[in-house]
Amino acid sequence: MTSTTVMNFRQKCSDYFEQAVQFKEPIIVTTESGNAVVLSEELYRGLIATLELSADPKFYEQLKSAINEPLEECIDASEVNW
Repeated sequence: MTSTTVMNFRQKCSDYFEQAVQFKEPIIVTTESGNAVVLSEELYRGLIATLELSADPKFYEQLKSAINEPLEECIDASEVNW
């Protein structure tokens, strides 16, 4: 994860945005009053989707159950109809 000062970010903002998008790398921008994070839209959408899914109690229970399921009881990925 890249970290930079707000002054440096202002000077090279285009480069930092490109880095965040191209390499899907969050950029931490430090200021005297606190820090901010720049994310690509793809990372942001993924984060929001994860939060929404984990907030769904039914999905969360299914996920916990699946994590604890022994691998030998799972079907092969080639058998799944996507």
